[in-house]
Amino acid sequence: MVGACMVGPRLRLRQAHALAASAAPAPKAVLPFEAIPRCPGSEWLRLLRVWRAGCEDLHLQMQQAFQELGPIFRYEVGGKHMVCVMLPEDVERLKQAESYQPHRMALEPWLAHRQLRGHKHGVFLLNGPAWRSDRQRLNPDVMSPQAVQKYTPMVDRVARDFSKALMARVLQNARGTLTVDIQPSIFYYTLEASNLVLFGERLGLLSQSPNPASLNFICALKAMLKSTMQLMFMPRSLSRWTSAPVWKQHFEAWDYIFQYANDCIQKIYQELALGRPQHYTGVVAELLLHADMTLDAIKASSIDLTAGSVDTTSYPLLMTLFELARNPEVQEALRQESLLAEARISENPQRAPAELPLLRAALKETLRLYPVGITVERQVSSDLVLQNYHIPAGTLVLVQLYSLGRNPAVFPRPELYDPQRWLKRGSSTRLPYLAFGFGARQCLGRRVAETESLLLLHHVLKHFQVDTLTQEDVKMVYRFVLMPSTIPLLTFRAINQSHPPGHAASPTLPHPGPISPSTLGPAS
Repeated sequence: MVGACMVGPRLRLRQAHALAASAAPAPKAVLPFEAIPRCPGSEWLRLLRVWRAGCEDLHLQMQQAFQELGPIFRYEVGGKHMVCVMLPEDVERLKQAESYQPHRMALEPWLAHRQLRGHKHGVFLLNGPAWRSDRQRLNPDVMSPQAVQKYTPMVDRVARDFSKALMARVLQNARGTLTVDIQPSIFYYTLEASNLVLFGERLGLLSQSPNPASLNFICALKAMLKSTMQLMFMPRSLSRWTSAPVWKQHFEAWDYIFQYANDCIQKIYQELALGRPQHYTGVVAELLLHADMTLDAIKASSIDLTAGSVDTTSYPLLMTLFELARNPEVQEALRQESLLAEARISENPQRAPAELPLLRAALKETLRLYPVGITVERQVSSDLVLQNYHIPAGTLVLVQLYSLGRNPAVFPRPELYDPQRWLKRGSSTRLPYLAFGFGARQCLGRRVAETESLLLLHHVLKHFQVDTLTQEDVKMVYRFVLMPSTIPLLTFRAINQSHPPGHAASPTLPHPGPISPSTLGPAS
């Protein structure tokens, strides 16, 4: 059947079915919070293990805990206490209890940098009225259908350039194929597209001579994410002594990111002061023209969007290409959909979401299996009941997306890569899709990420057959985002070499070399 192919034996299905059965109808008396099963072990020994070795298997630890303790449990690490859930019924209760100003847990390393440097917090770090005020001003220019219509042609140009560059590299080989670790090139694509959408500027990352400042910015992003993972569970009062070199790396990376964004915004500000543009030039320019947010507030949230838009989009794109390579029937179905819609999308890129329902479903299926952010969190503002346990106001509740996406009671035969499951009609309940969160606090960059993903895959699948020899599952590790521990090699084969997507002068994807944190220089 097209759309349902084996992903591999990812679950102990018997245990998973037992877990589903354990969520039985609740008894009449609500049980106290203290009766919630607790993940065994010392929270401080757990913190010591994280400090020494990281927590790359955190998603698997959570899945194991659900299998042993049931659909709800308490988890503690380094003074942070939380409740973990993974069933749709609990997600619905969290949605129903959502406050006017949903509260997120503070990300301490990021917060520490802003506080020490005196920077304003962006919407990712804000809570309360300040969050709501900034979010309401940002939504129209980032999330609204009108905004998506404006920046979609920008993303489409970058996606087409990626396809042209890839074709140029493929056609350099006599076999008309290219076998490559494509992840660095996808990373460059997502940053190129995001930078154009936000700041209205191309970085040249798809050319043979990308801007050195852009490469340093990539290095800073990677250093920031790596150090965030090393610091996020450690109390600041303790880690300032145990992890001083990591804190230094973290602050230096953020300093470069802020300087880079500040330079971009200052250029836009000067150009706008010299004359209003005659056409759309990106999100930040629109925010500056509206003049209802301060320059510092615009910069802070632009940095949040930039920092959160690269890895979180590039890894799902990579895993989608991998799954399509080992599920050729699904790949061919998606290709036929793209080819049929090519003329309409070429004329009007904004039509892509409506014209490519199966491709949108494939992206949902990838994020079901490989959620780049493994949790959705809420600090509940009022008392509620989950799995018949009392949850007091102020409790941090984490929805574990990796376990949810692989629960056979929610997703029948979860070991199948089956985009069609998202398109089936007649189901009594909608499948939970939480990759970007939910409600008013869902990911601000969601529409940008979805647009970038959809258009890149559309243009690649039109022109290339994607293959791999890797049929076994890829081990996933948690390093602040969920990513493959090793990158599977993919082979791109030109489908129609007589009509490549471009001309002889098309740009060629650079061969990304290693970038070291020591190469960071001043932003330009």
